[in-house]
Amino acid sequence: MTESDLDFKVGFEIHQQLATKSKLFCNCSCAEAEKYDSTFVRKLRPTQSELGFYDPAAMFEFSKMKSVEYHAASGSSCLVEADDEPPHEVNQEALETALIFSLALHSRVMDEIHVMRKIVIDGSNTSGFQRTMLVATGGYIEVAGKKVGVQSICLEEDASKLIGDEGGVRKYGLDRLGVPLVEIALEPVTGKPEEIMQVALTLGRLLRASRRVARGLGSIRQDVNVSVMGGAVVEVKGVQQLDQLVKIIEFEKIRQHGLVIISEKLKKISGYAIGDRIEQVTDLLAESSSKMVRKVLESPGSSFQAVRLANFAGLIGFEPYPGIRLGKELGELVRFYGLGGVFHSDELPNYGITKQEVEAVRNRLELGNKDAFVMVGGPDDKVEFAIDAIIRRLKAAHVGVPAETRAATMEGKTVFSRPRPGAARMYPETDIPTFAVTQSLLASLADKVPKSWDKVIDGIAAKYGLNKKLAIQIFDSSYLGLFEDIVAKTKIQPTFIASKLTEDVTSLQRQGLDPAILTDSIIRETFMRLERGAIAKESVVLIFEKLMKKEAKTVDEGIKMLGVSSISDDELGLALDRVISENMATVKEKGMGALSMLMGRSMAVLRGKADGQKINAVLKEKLEKIIS
Repeated sequence: MTESDLDFKVGFEIHQQLATKSKLFCNCSCAEAEKYDSTFVRKLRPTQSELGFYDPAAMFEFSKMKSVEYHAASGSSCLVEADDEPPHEVNQEALETALIFSLALHSRVMDEIHVMRKIVIDGSNTSGFQRTMLVATGGYIEVAGKKVGVQSICLEEDASKLIGDEGGVRKYGLDRLGVPLVEIALEPVTGKPEEIMQVALTLGRLLRASRRVARGLGSIRQDVNVSVMGGAVVEVKGVQQLDQLVKIIEFEKIRQHGLVIISEKLKKISGYAIGDRIEQVTDLLAESSSKMVRKVLESPGSSFQAVRLANFAGLIGFEPYPGIRLGKELGELVRFYGLGGVFHSDELPNYGITKQEVEAVRNRLELGNKDAFVMVGGPDDKVEFAIDAIIRRLKAAHVGVPAETRAATMEGKTVFSRPRPGAARMYPETDIPTFAVTQSLLASLADKVPKSWDKVIDGIAAKYGLNKKLAIQIFDSSYLGLFEDIVAKTKIQPTFIASKLTEDVTSLQRQGLDPAILTDSIIRETFMRLERGAIAKESVVLIFEKLMKKEAKTVDEGIKMLGVSSISDDELGLALDRVISENMATVKEKGMGALSMLMGRSMAVLRGKADGQKINAVLKEKLEKIIS
């Protein structure tokens, strides 16, 4: 089967935080809290829609039976975030930005905007719903000479920040809840992953060109809708980096095609049945020597149940591609009920479970040679939910790819998160009146539509004396605003600042180091030390590296540990005299030809203590005097 046979399609939903002074429905700051000063606990439950239906995603979250612990900080959240006070009027600055993006994308703006409630009971919203409003529909963005259609543009509030999830308690920080967010959904596109990535890159650049969006990791997130062969759409949430995006698209293409192959194999089997018999098998495993089994049974109120799968032998462990199998899908599914995993007959005996124990389970279920079973253990109430979910998932294997929501991993793979939400998810917000969008308002915003990306890049390059490549790198990075601030407050060459914040930080990141450790204040302080002459240019990256490795907590600690305090001209001269003296034989033999070798030895001794160009100039001058 060729790639074109897969009919592979990808649609994007870009979620971009806006750089507003306050949140969407209150006057609290959008800045991240340094520490929290209050806590409260809630337990959310689903409610019926206006039509009397329950949303499947909400029911799934409720089945986990978790309590939610919220952490708040004064200034970054108030009674609105706690759902103890009605929302205020919509932030006009945020609304204006959403309208500007709509004009930039040639979309049709709604005559009247209605605020809606979208059910979310994973705990990320204290109210059990997220407020969102449809601003515009239709339109397009040009990518490599082609038009990619826009489905919708929405303005909504961001969710709380997950800060912990252990046992039966999930913890959230309220500082991010309510931050204005624009969601732009694009029409599905086809092509190679690199070409598809260009669509997300182009849209992200358009938004950043407006200078009205937040920057930094987590401020822009892509939800990716993927389907193959006209099958169900799988939504992958939380993609934050473009290189991660390419890997995820490739992974989902293989995973979904693998599930299609399993489906085709299943359709050729007649008379298979799923879950026609479910049995308690706790007594059969009571004396098991398996550590995994014993760990489950040591918890009070825990048991094992097994499900019969008639004519299913070999299908749960079948791998059309390495790592793609139904058994793995089931393992991801039960973990969301707080269970350690699932056992199935295609992989047993294993994990300390003996052949005799497997045979006992098979006899209890009255299995034939072509039959299989799935077994799961844990607290009785959770096992009941998990068994039901396993049966539904295996029945869905017949159609191939089930519609579901999956989470992105940093390795570029995806894991099951929850079922796709249904039509019963949205209903009107009763606390905020509708408001009209007039033509005069749109006309007043026309001159605020961002320039084309090429013009923005040319403007940055000309203003700061950067080449086009470096101008693109600093624009695409999280540091554009910080770069411009440092340039304005120092006499350091813009080219040097830009290269350190892009090429060098990226190089450190590729070594597995976390760039999030380099806060704006740390970066600013480092360059200010350079401006005052307290450190040399070569020290900047060394300090960044020390901090990103978590070997130092502050710039001062990094300087002290590295011993890179800037030295005086006299100290530099004495250090270079020692280098020349120790290599005098080479100097007499090669003359000026020894300069390169001496420079290498000098940089090793003076690493980070003096500017490389200055070391070279002084060394050359001393060498010329000796030779003459």
